[in-house]
This record gives sequence, C-alpha cells and structure tokens, in this order.
Amino acid sequence: MAEILVQDLHKTFQTKDGILEALKGVSLEIETGDIYGIIGMSGAGKSTLVRCMNYLEVPTQGKVVVQGKDLASLNGAQLRMQRQKMGMIFQHFNLLMQKNVLDNICFPLTIQGVKKSQARQRAMELLEVVGLSDKAQAYPAQLSGGQKQRVAIARALASNPSILLCDEATSALDPQTTYSILELLKDINRKLGLTIVIITHQMSVVREICNRVAIMQAGRVVEEGSVAQIFAHPQSDVGRELVSKDSPSEGDTRTLTQDRIQSGNRIRIVFSENSSFEPVIANLILTFKEPVNIMKANTKNVGGTAKGDMLLEFMPGSTQQEAMKDYLRQRGLELEEVSDHE
Repeated sequence: MAEILVQDLHKTFQTKDGILEALKGVSLEIETGDIYGIIGMSGAGKSTLVRCMNYLEVPTQGKVVVQGKDLASLNGAQLRMQRQKMGMIFQHFNLLMQKNVLDNICFPLTIQGVKKSQARQRAMELLEVVGLSDKAQAYPAQLSGGQKQRVAIARALASNPSILLCDEATSALDPQTTYSILELLKDINRKLGLTIVIITHQMSVVREICNRVAIMQAGRVVEEGSVAQIFAHPQSDVGRELVSKDSPSEGDTRTLTQDRIQSGNRIRIVFSENSSFEPVIANLILTFKEPVNIMKANTKNVGGTAKGDMLLEFMPGSTQQEAMKDYLRQRGLELEEVSDHE
C-alpha cells in the first residue's frame, strides 16, 4: 500500500478574474521511505498539491489517501490527529520570533497537551539531530537562514511524524546552505525512515536528494518516474527544459561544446548506470588508439552514477567504429545514431 495515494485530484479557486483551476486530475503514488520530488515552474500547482496532501487545502474533487485513510472521511479531530503524522516545513521558516529556539520546537507539543518537561526533553533531542544543541536559548533573529531552517525541521519532527512535507524548503538559501539542509534531510530519511515529499523548482535539488520525481505543468503531472529515468530520458518538453537548465555543481557536472564540425559519423551516448568516476571515453581512446571528437556533453553525478548524454564524432575514414560502439555498449551505455543535420 502506498504511503500517500492521490487519485484524480482537482482544485479550483474563485478569483476576481473567475475560476482558477490549480490542479487538473493529478494522480500520484508515494511509497513508504521515498524521497519524492514534485517539480515545476512557477504556477504549475505543486504547492497547492502538497497542501492538499494534508488537507490544508480541501480538494474540489478526487481523493487523498494517507496511510490507508481517506482524508475526506475524517472528522475534524481525526484529521488533526492524522496531521500530527505529517510534519511540514516552508520556504520562509515560519518561526515565532518572540520565542527562543527551544520554545519554537516545543510549541506544537504544547498545543497537543504534552507536559512541559517532556516537550523540552524532546526538543533537546531534536536539536541534537539537526546539529544545533548550542542554540537552544537563541532567538530566530540571531540565527542564519540555514540555522532557522534546521530549527523548522526540528519543529516539524517534534510529534514523531512518519511523513515530512517540504514546500520550497531550500529556495531562500544559498547553494552551500541548501546542500547542508539536503544532507540533513537525507540523513533523517535514512535514520528515521521518514517518507519525504519535496516541492521545488530546482532540478539540482531533485538530483541531489530524490529517488522519484513528478514534473508538473499547468496543474497536471506531465511526467513521473525515477530520477535516473527522468535525467536519462526526459519525455516531456518541460522535463527536457528542466534537465537542460539543471544548475551545475562544482565537481559533478561537465558541459562541453565543440563548435568546429568535422565530417565523421556521429553518435549520441546516454549515461545511465556508469560510475561517475569511470573515465569511459578516455579508456575508449586508450584501448583503440584512435581519437574521437566530443561535440557536446552534459553529464551529472546523480548518487555516484553518471547521468546525461554526450555527442561523439568518429574520425573520418575510421575502420573501428563498430568495435568502438560495441565497447561502449558493453559498459552500459545506450547509443543512438545521429543524422548529419543534428
């Protein structure tokens, strides 16, 4: 059974300009333990979708089933109990500025009626988890953006949820801080077994942390699958655009373009299962003692595996082309012939 099941979800809003269809028949299955990315451009409907997952927004039509429970069938008290199992973090932290870090984390437990001593003990445990044990008495204004988000994560974990919903949780952070927060989320997923849903407009976030991803456009899911599949073979126009615009990170992306066109035959190779540390093309050249021209390359390190593609050109008159192609196939690369005009 899926941890979160979304079936034919629709959500409309009444605006001064008429009815806005934010979601148009969205269906998803998110399994226990997934780090599931939902990505799209601004206005795609992704934030509305995640708010429907815990019924902060009530769908106009369709079904949301969380841990086997249809949220539409729950009364107010039951829905509040279910929400306690679904922590949520936001782009702008939403901390209480007049309370210190310890009291911010205790706040949801206090609302639930947990004893003050127990709430404080739980808060200190979570500060240890997020690496802020020395900031218990600090106030939000004294913290950096990354530290504020760590406090927000600790607060979201206070009631021992099994699901963590992250709505653009790293969008307000610089790249280095973003990386540290994503590492923390991966660690929490690994140690606590949480299912994590990440809403983002950054493909680099999906590449860094997610195992599955849904791409949204204009209120619909236009593509869904494993992150490896999407990066290797994006099927939708928006998917191809997001992958092509994926921000390079130092050390894990090589993008090359060769302007001078030769007259040899060309092939496109797709990296999908090769170690990112294996110099496949260099080894090809050393093995066959024959150069190849790299016309274009866009490869990324996704979980230690090379993802992306490369356009190669064999030297005019080469007699080893077929053997070289076989060599590449034997190393798990997919090959596609490329016409002259490409």
